[in-house]
Amino acid sequence: MVSQKTTTLPHRHDLEPAPTLAAKLGAEAIGTFILVFGGVGTALFAANFPDKSNTLGVGFLGVSLAFGLTVVAGAYAFGHISGGHFNPAVTIGMAVAGRFPAKNIPAYVVAQIAGAAAASSVLAAIATGGPEGFFAAARASGFASNGFGDHSPAGFGVGSALVIEFVLTAVFVLIILGVTEKRATPGFAALAIGLTLTLIHLISIPVTNTSVNPARSIATALWADGWAVGQLWVFVVAPIAGGVAAAALYRLVRRP
Repeated sequence: MVSQKTTTLPHRHDLEPAPTLAAKLGAEAIGTFILVFGGVGTALFAANFPDKSNTLGVGFLGVSLAFGLTVVAGAYAFGHISGGHFNPAVTIGMAVAGRFPAKNIPAYVVAQIAGAAAASSVLAAIATGGPEGFFAAARASGFASNGFGDHSPAGFGVGSALVIEFVLTAVFVLIILGVTEKRATPGFAALAIGLTLTLIHLISIPVTNTSVNPARSIATALWADGWAVGQLWVFVVAPIAGGVAAAALYRLVRRP
């Protein structure tokens, strides 16, 4: 008798080549575009619709959900290509945690900022076609930028802004590192990350209008009046520091 060998066919995704760096950068740019367009667009056009009486607007809860839902959508759509960072603080944190090649940090960050800036620019183009004075008012109010002091939604100072952006970015990166572990429950990472970002916005919109993402802050500052650029350092430094601290803490607690 001739024996027959049983072979296991490779899965379809095993036959596909790994994404190139260019593909990963494209995914990061598109994912960050969706994040900023969805979240900031909701803040600009729907949060206080039709006016500050907010009779039909979505308010803080709607804006929080918009940011969370865009991350869920983007992560499910592009996470298998680029990792679905969409945030320089996440990219740097993942690298410090040993889960991302440090040599690719600059390219990822550039792609994320480019995607975010493209989204805010499209939103600005839409705003120019709004009611008379809408675009000028949106710029004067900060174009949904992050701020502290007089530009904090509830008047919180720079110290509060630094602390909350640092702590909440650290929490965000810790959750991402945890739910994307190989031993984590498969299929639910994007949902957990999106819900975490929703919670983060619910906590911090009154304090800083919520950044936890330097690309998002840079994108809106481009279209705001000059004050946003002057305060931008807080929303670059604090999130990146939070991401690094989270990665260091995660490596410590995960060490065998």
